[in-house]
Amino acid sequence: MNASPTSDIAVEAEPFADETAPLTDAQQKIKISSILWPLLLSLSVLVVISYYTFDLGTFGELLGEFNPWLLFAAVGTVVIRVYFGGWRLNYFSGGQLSVRDGIRSQFAWDFFSYVTPSTIGGGPFAAVFVAKDRGIPLGEATSIFLFSLLIEQFWSVFLMPTIVILGFYLDIFPDAMGTVGFASMMTAFVVFISWVTILAYSTLINPRLLAIIVGTVFRLRWIRRFRTRALRVMGEMKERAEILRSQSPMFYLKGFVLSIVPWISRYLLPVFLIWSVYPTVDKLLVFLRAAALQLAALFLPTPGGAGAMEGLYLLFFGPPIQPEPLVAPTLLAWRLLSYYLFIFVGVYIAIQYVQRKVIAQPAESQAA
Repeated sequence: MNASPTSDIAVEAEPFADETAPLTDAQQKIKISSILWPLLLSLSVLVVISYYTFDLGTFGELLGEFNPWLLFAAVGTVVIRVYFGGWRLNYFSGGQLSVRDGIRSQFAWDFFSYVTPSTIGGGPFAAVFVAKDRGIPLGEATSIFLFSLLIEQFWSVFLMPTIVILGFYLDIFPDAMGTVGFASMMTAFVVFISWVTILAYSTLINPRLLAIIVGTVFRLRWIRRFRTRALRVMGEMKERAEILRSQSPMFYLKGFVLSIVPWISRYLLPVFLIWSVYPTVDKLLVFLRAAALQLAALFLPTPGGAGAMEGLYLLFFGPPIQPEPLVAPTLLAWRLLSYYLFIFVGVYIAIQYVQRKVIAQPAESQAA
């Protein structure tokens, strides 16, 4: 592969790349610029928030109540999130991915999710990467990620009306959102639930519908050349869907549990972070607001919600949830553990993958 870690992270982004074709420079790649500008945007918004909210003197006084054990618990939520994410991919793959492979694949999924717009997600990129990285058919890898994503969406569909109902009794949605902001979020929720319904029906009940949709879309002139590959992948996914439909209810129950544990860990992260420096914080309210914030993040246009997530954190977890001087430090810790960490690990995995391919290809040529 002709790529340099200093120019491109050469990981294919072509959703329906031929799994038997050699890697070429013509295929799309995640460029370094695609990683750097969201990081810079995130850090820039963080600096602005720090400028207007942070006071060193007051922060020093509040830091006297710092509890390191709660900070360790916050780190533990990240460990649980990653481990259960890997276990889930191992489970849905039927053992094709080991738990270790699943953890590596989960890091790759999070990485691609954070360098592509939140409304797109990193699933297609991660499926191609895992197919190449672990040597499994692309259709199998795609079906694993699609089903994992589908179970996650079921959780979101359940959570959305739950949060809205609880919002009438608890102060989950900040007043600063206003009527227009709340109405916009509700509209987005309705659209999302409709999309998940169609996706679930076409995946679990009538896979032929998904094949028809894909076949129709890939008749468009500028992507017509990928139609054969796309339909082949859909055929493999249909076979996988038939296997999934034959599973017992216990299979889905365990898969659902494995899928929601990482999300609950995400909600607990800001709880422990804020609690570690502000003992009197309302833990339940922070947990529910964290769930609402993650739902809102599904509709953010920037990669990983860069910039917007920092603004949402200030909106959901600013005063009166915690004192103003604590907002910037807890925000920085939150983004370090929930965003920057996965970017750095993802870059490492991508570079490691590139180096292995660069070494492997000359060896294969010599053998030939």
